[in-house]
Amino acid sequence: MKKDKQKVLDEVWTEDHVRSFLNVRPHDESNEDFHMLLKAYQSMRASDFELFVRFFGEQNRNINAQDREGRTALEIISGHRRGGDYAAILQAAGAT
Repeated sequence: MKKDKQKVLDEVWTEDHVRSFLNVRPHDESNEDFHMLLKAYQSMRASDFELFVRFFGEQNRNINAQDREGRTALEIISGHRRGGDYAAILQAAGAT
């Protein structure tokens, strides 16, 4: 069977598209702020993620929000081989 969607690489994201991730909500009882950060990280290039983190901060959201195991997005992203740029963005925004 043929795939009905092709993978899009290097898509240009508008500010509205980046900002739309502020409306992403978990389907369980997970922390909303943690969920938003992780989904944005998983979906965006570093430059778009940096813009998202700025919007996130403007809404006074918690950059140090934790998952159910008590881990922050920074802790998870720091453990990823290609997460360095993203971790630096979080740290610049005050993540610890």
